Amino acid sequence: MNTKIQEKERLYKKMEENFPKFLKDLDRIVSIPSFLKENDDRFPFGEDIQKALETMLDICKELGLKTFIDPEGYYGYAEIGEGEKLVGVLGHLDVVPPGDLNKWENPPFEPIIKDGKYYGRGSQDDKGPTLAAIYALKTLLDCGFNLNYRVRFIFGTDEENLWRDMPRYVEKEEMPTVGFTPDSKFPLIYAEKGLLQCKLTAKNQSGMVFKGGDAFNSVPSSILVEKTAGLVQALDKLKYEYTEKDNKIEIIGKSVHAQVAETGVNAINRYLHALSLSGVETKSGKFIVENLIGYNFAEPIFGEVKDEHSGELKFNVGKIEFTPENEILCIDMRIPVTYDKEIIVKTLTEKAKEYGFEYSQHDYLKSIYTPLDSELVKTLMGAYQEVTGDMESQPIAGGGATYARAINNCVAFGYVLPNSPKTEHQPNEYIILDDMKMAMKIYMKAFEKFRV
Repeated sequence: MNTKIQEKERLYKKMEENFPKFLKDLDRIVSIPSFLKENDDRFPFGEDIQKALETMLDICKELGLKTFIDPEGYYGYAEIGEGEKLVGVLGHLDVVPPGDLNKWENPPFEPIIKDGKYYGRGSQDDKGPTLAAIYALKTLLDCGFNLNYRVRFIFGTDEENLWRDMPRYVEKEEMPTVGFTPDSKFPLIYAEKGLLQCKLTAKNQSGMVFKGGDAFNSVPSSILVEKTAGLVQALDKLKYEYTEKDNKIEIIGKSVHAQVAETGVNAINRYLHALSLSGVETKSGKFIVENLIGYNFAEPIFGEVKDEHSGELKFNVGKIEFTPENEILCIDMRIPVTYDKEIIVKTLTEKAKEYGFEYSQHDYLKSIYTPLDSELVKTLMGAYQEVTGDMESQPIAGGGATYARAINNCVAFGYVLPNSPKTEHQPNEYIILDDMKMAMKIYMKAFEKFRV
């Protein structure tokens, strides 16, 4: 038998042997509800995110890696190997909130395997893929892989919110020579849109007080509001799905990541549409009805905004709050890589003023672009193609905002395979176990190709 074939079979056998331990370690991580909880004097993003960071570092120690945790709790890393070259693998341990627990078939932080799928919040985004990359390297080392460079697994804690973690790492630590983040899709993301999150604030003259939505970067799956006869009639007329609970109405949407907002159903938009139809006037309702209802990409505001590399501008109302004083819309936009952010801001600001809103920026991340003929792209594409045999799928541009933006010479690489579902930010988030094994094989090949 060919020596290379024998070596591959030995690697894959060892991977299968390690897989039950991988799943047990994944349970340890996914069972921690590591979504943002601010106002904790001890930890920057709350005790649960700190616990997830410490647990991941404990796992890495058990696997033989050297670990470091930032004294302030913003990041940590685990490293192995020797040499000048440093390959960085960047993953995040924070997750988005679970949202409406009634939409989960199983509690989000009690992971379960069913029908070849592993369910739990963070299983796909990004705890599962991050741990898979670690176990891919462990499998290689178990089989005697000559690691003549260093690998550093860098763990972030604020990816789902304001990215207050990675600037600390960049300021204090050594930069990788090259890197990838297992936080998107295969075969590879060579360009990422600009991410702009903002708030539109106007005086509340409606007398209503309510709030809805979980995160800027998630399409809201539901909103619970006061029941009125007019609202019920409007919902029925629009044929919008809802349920009644005592004197409340829950309007039903479909949650997806904001980078693909047009594939979801925005419960906030539906509520304000129905509210307007019922005769209740709000500035938010007028803005949404005239600019978002019936449109996928907020065309009445911006016109057509798209480019060849990265597609259309994406626009998502992720959260809403009516206080006694103000109406507040929390918006997430993904801006095509060739467009000027300032033009987008100017256009939105002027449009918002027509409805009585003031614009304020919440967060911004520049777009990134890695040439297709770069050594990094060629190396990782080679790993993907050799393992999968897929020569058709090409590098793609995405709307996600991954840690590939945090350092130079870094791209998003997996875990989701072409034609497999992305379940991040959704109820019943899951990974497909066979896909995860394939991802491990691809990551093993990538580590082989990074050899000096």
